[in-house]
Amino acid sequence: MFMQGKGTPKLGLDLAGGTTVTLTAHTENGKTPPGQQMDQAVKIMTQRVNGLGVSDGEVAKQGGNNIVVNLPGQGQTRAAETIGSTAKLQFRQVFAEASGLPSQAPATTPAPTASPSGKATGKPGGKATIPATGGPSAKPTTSAEPSDTATPRGRALSKALTAPTPSGSPSAKPTGSSSPKPAGTPTAQVPPVGADGNDFAGVDDKAAIAQFQRTVCDPKGGPTVPGSNDVNRKWVVACDDKAEKDDKGNIRVTKYLLGPVRVLGEDVKSASAMPPDTSQGQSSWSVNLTFTGKGGNQFSQTTTEASKAYQSNPSSPQAQVAIVLDGQVVSAPSINQGPITGGSARIDGPAESFTQTYAEDLSNKLKYGALPLEFKMSAIDEVSSTLGADQLRGGLIAGGIGLALVLLYCMVYYRGLGLVAVGSLVVASWMTYVAVVILGENIGWRLSLPHIIGLIVSIGITADSFIVYFERIRDELRAGRALRPSVEVAWKRARRTILVADAVTFLAAVVLYFLAVGGVAGFAFAMGLTTLIDVVVVFFFTKPLVALLSRTKFFGRGHKLSGLDAKRLRRTAQARANSTVRPTSQEV
Repeated sequence: MFMQGKGTPKLGLDLAGGTTVTLTAHTENGKTPPGQQMDQAVKIMTQRVNGLGVSDGEVAKQGGNNIVVNLPGQGQTRAAETIGSTAKLQFRQVFAEASGLPSQAPATTPAPTASPSGKATGKPGGKATIPATGGPSAKPTTSAEPSDTATPRGRALSKALTAPTPSGSPSAKPTGSSSPKPAGTPTAQVPPVGADGNDFAGVDDKAAIAQFQRTVCDPKGGPTVPGSNDVNRKWVVACDDKAEKDDKGNIRVTKYLLGPVRVLGEDVKSASAMPPDTSQGQSSWSVNLTFTGKGGNQFSQTTTEASKAYQSNPSSPQAQVAIVLDGQVVSAPSINQGPITGGSARIDGPAESFTQTYAEDLSNKLKYGALPLEFKMSAIDEVSSTLGADQLRGGLIAGGIGLALVLLYCMVYYRGLGLVAVGSLVVASWMTYVAVVILGENIGWRLSLPHIIGLIVSIGITADSFIVYFERIRDELRAGRALRPSVEVAWKRARRTILVADAVTFLAAVVLYFLAVGGVAGFAFAMGLTTLIDVVVVFFFTKPLVALLSRTKFFGRGHKLSGLDAKRLRRTAQARANSTVRPTSQEV
């Protein structure tokens, strides 16, 4: 807890206030979206904002096309943008790339080679575990390292995907005379080479080529290229999601001409953000992807085709596979180390941009799938807490009173042995507090009133465990055993009862957690957490402490204030037996 620099728990909406965001759905025809799609969007957003059910976020429909998201904490604009982003993921093979500026008019004389040369610079760093050499250079290289004349096209994958089979070789030379064809002659088989150096081999859509040549990518992150997020389009033009500087200091954004979709986002089985692995030379966070069986096969096929293109011509754009998220290219690695199998991938990036926040946001969006509709943020407001400090203080006072009464009862009934009960509850409370703080920093658990109720209820659960053990010890003493043997025999018999009772409580918490939502799920999470803590405390604190105390004179000799006076316990048991009313022989 102290290593992560946080010593207080995070509070939820009802105790600390937060941010309210209104997201409005937009459809192509401008009409109200279907209710089924809105319900699906609410479900996905709920998973994004409150995937574990402990961050106290709330998502609800408002009207026909609005969704209201309540996020705990102030200044949650970034989180709202992440929740409302469509997160439509596509994997496409690259067929051309260049600086995100309009190309010049097509050359009348076809270029003799297909080596691209129009890209000003590549993306800095690498967004993958495989070396990326996709940045164009004046001269192709066969080394795994990029040439001196080009920066590597970065932010790549460690695993590959399936790509469409190119209809032409990336290094194919155009046929025909070098002079312009007279009017009326048939169109050339190979599209003309533009000033960007792309030969567009394998591209059969002239409209897509024209769109690519006239597209200008906004360095400030303007709107996506029209049609770039349409999975049904065979050829799309997309811009990189990050700007970069060339050798002259000009800010450019790379543009791409991409082929058909080879792997869809729904074929990603899971996604998780991972810290840098220094042993592998990583300096930035990464996102690990695991594909479904279908997606893994497509991914392997695509990397095979991209790898063949790289072996044929290392500077060929078709050696790259683009990861397109919401119409923008997140990464475009070169597959330069052969096809990748195994159904998994990793997305990396430069340390300055691929931060922990970026990696967690990206993995969160990919983990729960794409929204069925496009949403735009129409309003964002800061809201105050609905309960506030007074109610929180009242709840904590109520918990303190309950804890004090339990401790008082234990001291009166168990006398010296009650000190073990006090110590056990103190240790359990301390462990619970530390767990709440740590989980708040790592999984976003925020304490709301239902969570606090779950923690207070656990006081009784913890007290039950050591009461079962204490009563078992006293039964063994009544039976005539000495204290130290009684401690061990009682533990063997009591621990099964303790485990069964805790298992029933934990099972109830698990069922409630998975079947409920919102505050009820948070209550169940708190109750399940404290039940596990109770098991740890009883096994590793309560029982060892009793065993140690049994070796002392105060407890070992059965002092009358120890609570373990064997003679007194036997006398009490005999008195109870004698006072029992028994029927006479005549009544029998």
